[in-house]
Amino acid sequence: MSPALLLVVLLATGQSAGTGTKDCWMSCQRHVTDPAQRARACRACLPGGRVEAWVGALEGMRPSDREAFVSARKDADWRVRWAAVGAEARLRGVTERRLLADWIAATPPSADLDACLTAARAAVEAGRSSADFLKDAGAKGPEAAARVWARREAIRKALELELYAEDETVRGTALAHLSGFLGRRPARVVMDALASRPEAGDGITAGALKVVAERRRTSVGRLLLDEARPADEARVNRLFAVYSRELEALQPELSGPDPLQRRKAVQSLRVYGPLARREYEHALGDEDRWMRVFAARGLAEAEGLALRPAAVQRLETKDAAVARPWLEAMVHEKGCAAFFLGVARDAKLPAALRGEALTQLADCDEGTRERFTTLAPYLHDSQAPVRAGAVRVLGALPARRPEVSDATSRALEDSAPEVVAAALEVVGSQRQSTRGDDAAGLLGSEHPVVRAAAAKALENIGRAAHVKGLAVCLREDPVAAVRVAAAQALGRIGGPHAAAALSDAATRDSDSHVQHVSREGLKRLGFGL
Repeated sequence: MSPALLLVVLLATGQSAGTGTKDCWMSCQRHVTDPAQRARACRACLPGGRVEAWVGALEGMRPSDREAFVSARKDADWRVRWAAVGAEARLRGVTERRLLADWIAATPPSADLDACLTAARAAVEAGRSSADFLKDAGAKGPEAAARVWARREAIRKALELELYAEDETVRGTALAHLSGFLGRRPARVVMDALASRPEAGDGITAGALKVVAERRRTSVGRLLLDEARPADEARVNRLFAVYSRELEALQPELSGPDPLQRRKAVQSLRVYGPLARREYEHALGDEDRWMRVFAARGLAEAEGLALRPAAVQRLETKDAAVARPWLEAMVHEKGCAAFFLGVARDAKLPAALRGEALTQLADCDEGTRERFTTLAPYLHDSQAPVRAGAVRVLGALPARRPEVSDATSRALEDSAPEVVAAALEVVGSQRQSTRGDDAAGLLGSEHPVVRAAAAKALENIGRAAHVKGLAVCLREDPVAAVRVAAAQALGRIGGPHAAAALSDAATRDSDSHVQHVSREGLKRLGFGL
């Protein structure tokens, strides 16, 4: 590829300054003078290569272009300088640190900032202080370390300047390096920087702290709360104001109609941590299960807790509605079976909460071989919610197993409506078509929860013979939720009588939701409205 054509491609990528392809290509063009090697080395910048990608490509060529490596040590980007040090060190058969120390020591003090800055940043990347990093760098190591320390104020200013770079990634890296070089926490560095900067630039430094938080798998809220002191109140409030505006901007996505968009939005709250508590708590009540799970996980992390102890705290409220999202989040945790069974065994907890724990056991992959054995005592528990929870677990077991089939039959005859409804859920989810007549018979139950569950089961196992009973439900049942379930079942079973019942409900039912579901059922059956 010719340099001119390569330039057109690079410009077409629209890369921003300091972020890859275009800067890599420009750096390569500056330092590699041999046309043939330039063409080959610069090609490493595509697609989206790191700014120093060309250095590694050039290193593998023969003959080696050592002048290009020496030239690259003058590059404005420290990554190019450090890559050039590494490449030349390997060609000479010495360590990177030794060549770095020799470079610093051989440079006049008036012109050694780039070398010292490279050493400071490379040391932070290695998780070391510059003195420790250069300790084993040969005879020139101590001198180089002293030169870096002597330049600490200039290094600090150079990195602080990058805190306000256009590219957020550059800002985040600068903050991480400044924090490591100064031996201060990132939040402290940011708050110190705010002291001499106008509020108009708060969004820039706040963004840099977010980048560092994401890299460290923590949150800006946690970083600030761990570091802030009473004297920092004004500066902390400035940062909180920035993050509050960002959280406010997320509200439409957190409450939008698309569950996938809501899930993505709630996962983006992680970087805010404790600052997003209100948003997390609201998401715990979302109709989407994964929203609730993501919210529980995020809130636990924001509180500085592992998921299990956070879930235990919610169990202590003895409120099944409060605990449900946390139990749902525990489903994929190691030890989930023991956790749920432990909750179910705890007689001090309300029956509704114990039953909810058993319900979640159905989705836990642990202990499945002996699942029915562990489940059996709860199928005969004196508390109906516990029995209902145990019955729901049957849906995750093979229906052909005699003990599962027998337990389902007993549950369908239970005196408690919630247990019968749970059994109907199992019948429907396992598509036990032989129980269709049993479900149809329960459409006349005195309990709305049973009638609705029966209609939902028939949505999966219903036949033409069941249309009449469902049509009666759709026309006469006083509970809208039952009529909705009946309309959904009729839309699935189909046939002229089902279509007639749906058409009547679509125009005459007093509930708008029933009308909507009936119209959707007609569309499914091929009747346009």
